[in-house]
Amino acid sequence: QVQVAESGGGLVQTGGSLRLACTASGRTGDTNSMSWFRQVPGQERKFVAAITWSGGRTSYADFVKGRFTISGDKAQNTVYLQMNSLKPEDTAVYYCRTTVGALLTYWGQGTQVTVSS
Repeated sequence: QVQVAESGGGLVQTGGSLRLACTASGRTGDTNSMSWFRQVPGQERKFVAAITWSGGRTSYADFVKGRFTISGDKAQNTVYLQMNSLKPEDTAVYYCRTTVGALLTYWGQGTQVTVSS
């Protein structure tokens, strides 16, 4: 089994920054990517950013490009999401997902990010 834990959420003003962290533990030997998603109550969970350990490739949703940066430490099975120029519409619960092997995915419990106007 794999356990995923996020941290770093909180309350910030418009234009501010936050850094989220996510660490996976347990049977993480075949982890090939880690991703961030976010969800607003009543809406579907949306992809935010991902990093693939092989080659360090990153990808972003259009609505965060230029403002958010994903980075990670493969040896520590840790991924970060640096969020700058935050907007009220970035308010959501942010979830970390770890993909192990080809099909297995594990989710964290989420961390709340609130951006005040």
